[in-house]
Amino acid sequence: MSKLYQPVQIGAIHLDHRIVQAPLTRLRSDQPGDVPSAMMVKYYAQRASKGGLQIAEATPVSVQGRGYLGAPGIYSDAQAEGWRKVVDAVHAKGGVIFLQLWHVGRQSHVSLTGGGAPLAPSAIPVQDLVYTKDGWIKTSPNRALEIAEIKEIVEQFRQGAIRAKAAGFDGVEIHGANGYLIDQFLQDGSNKRTDRYGGSIENRTRFLLEVTEAVTSVWGGDRVGVRLGPSGTFGSMSDSNPDALFGHAAAELNRFGLAYLHLIEPRIDGSKLRADGLPPVAAHQLRRVFKGPIIAAGGFERDSAEVIVDGGDADLVAFGRHFAANPDLVERLRRDLPLNPHDRDTFYGGNERGYTDYPRYNELADVA
Repeated sequence: MSKLYQPVQIGAIHLDHRIVQAPLTRLRSDQPGDVPSAMMVKYYAQRASKGGLQIAEATPVSVQGRGYLGAPGIYSDAQAEGWRKVVDAVHAKGGVIFLQLWHVGRQSHVSLTGGGAPLAPSAIPVQDLVYTKDGWIKTSPNRALEIAEIKEIVEQFRQGAIRAKAAGFDGVEIHGANGYLIDQFLQDGSNKRTDRYGGSIENRTRFLLEVTEAVTSVWGGDRVGVRLGPSGTFGSMSDSNPDALFGHAAAELNRFGLAYLHLIEPRIDGSKLRADGLPPVAAHQLRRVFKGPIIAAGGFERDSAEVIVDGGDADLVAFGRHFAANPDLVERLRRDLPLNPHDRDTFYGGNERGYTDYPRYNELADVA
């Protein structure tokens, strides 16, 4: 039997298998207030499995960190109370759930940030789209952060970690990928600063490490994960030497004793495959650097997930679109059962359709 279906220890957490629900932005929170909804409680409970890890969707740590209307937050007591219902439902099924802490940086619009310009390491125009009350529209012009503001955002991550703990989560994940704020500091295509947060690789990783230090001060390293996207291009991202950058970042993260490093393969652009047939390279490269468990994500199927885990380049594999469409994905993969196809048109926002109405395999068998 493949290691994919065998137990594993990540930091302080024991898991019964290595199939992870990736953090998936679905935009179903209650508005106004970005409060986790009853629909979300049902959605996460449907996908929970005994000893299985779910990483809850990207969750802003402040109003300024919002970029998509409908994403739940973790910057108010009401949001924490809403998340508590999600956590309780997952725990009732024996599952484990981490919350992904998020700040979108320049990937936003003034209608989402309370009127302020989106924040970035450097004021570089981008033409990316964000989700607002008017649908998908272009981002607003961004501005460069002052040093004091950077410190404030680090504190917002710490406060988000505190609220996540109060909500009962088993741990948290820091979102450092997909062209959002931490990634914007990391990559030199978006970071043109000349102060201690820009220029050298050491300076550009400073913000990531400060956030990680703040979050681990709340949780301890063994209940914190970090997500990175080496060579990711989503969000108009680029770097002149990604191998050196992400190798340095992974090496520096070793000092925190993290539960895991979560890596998005560069063959993925947002929620879409850039090209079929590309091999996973990020986990292979950084396995030589990072000393803790690695979660690989991005375009995996059952066979390729088994290969990367059995081969040792990753310890766990996160599934996105397949978890969206298959609430019983763990059992389907274990038994090699056919999967429900996903409906990309229902990924972002909406109602129960394409969210909580996907059938389990036994329900299909009963109909047949």
